Amino acid sequence: MTTAEFIIGHSADDAVERKREVRKIFWALLAAVFIHLLIGAGLAVSNGLFSSALPAVEEDKPMEMTFVDLPTQNKKNTMFVQNDEKNVPAPAEKTFESNANSIAASAQPATGSMPLPSQEGKDRPNMDLDSHAASLANEGAQPQPSAAKQPTVEPSVAPTPQSTPLPDQFAMLTSTPRPTAQPTAASTPQQPKSVYQPMKDRTRLAGSISNRGTSSVNALGTPLGRYQKMIYDAVGSRWYNYVQQKGDLVDLGTAHVVFSVDRTGRVKNLKLVHNTSNEVFANVCLQSVLEIQLPPIPEDVASTLPSEGLDQEISFTMFPN
Repeated sequence: MTTAEFIIGHSADDAVERKREVRKIFWALLAAVFIHLLIGAGLAVSNGLFSSALPAVEEDKPMEMTFVDLPTQNKKNTMFVQNDEKNVPAPAEKTFESNANSIAASAQPATGSMPLPSQEGKDRPNMDLDSHAASLANEGAQPQPSAAKQPTVEPSVAPTPQSTPLPDQFAMLTSTPRPTAQPTAASTPQQPKSVYQPMKDRTRLAGSISNRGTSSVNALGTPLGRYQKMIYDAVGSRWYNYVQQKGDLVDLGTAHVVFSVDRTGRVKNLKLVHNTSNEVFANVCLQSVLEIQLPPIPEDVASTLPSEGLDQEISFTMFPN
């Protein structure tokens, strides 16, 4: 009986111990939960304080792509290329826009993948297909008054004694001289009228044109191309003139300007965006653009442009000789 009681008494103690252990575990879990809640609340408060001091960061927006149906003629590269006035038909494929038509040809076999001729030349960023010096526009000879209407006074000179010539020189001195023609307005050679042309220096190119001939590209003469040539000629003629006047003051380098021409032909929003030369050169470039006087943009061209007008960008470069 004692053993039995001993066993029963021991079982009661175990039950009490187990209850105590369960209480301990419960209070431990409750304390852990409470501690975690305190830590979470503390972090939330601290994050709120720091985030109020820092500027808000916008979420990255996804990239959007919009497909726009463009006219067929604008799907090609329509970079402007200036051409001489040639009486040639329009090319079957328009690669460039120009003031006059030209058919692609290359003096050398194709050596590249671009729609350009292959040729030797200088390594420069422009695309000059030939070489020639710059020339400013000249109005040509002006009407001159007739030589007969200009009276001249011949001064009288007293004869001076002459020494006796040697026999071998006597025939030359006594022979009747041929009358020399007096220069008149009709006989004096006059400078013909010329047009402005920029300096060109043949550029090294490697293109895909296989048709053999003088270097040229597929370009279509359009009203827009003819108006662009008018802009470049007006700017270039002034620029060369100012550079000649201030040649000793400008440094080598490149200036890049952007501007727009509104529908009335006025220059607007002229800005110098890049300049590796000096301030004199930059002022010459800006003045050359600011002073141009253009006619209004033709209606068939203006109807295809935005309301701001025709955007233009021109680079001016002084190369070493």
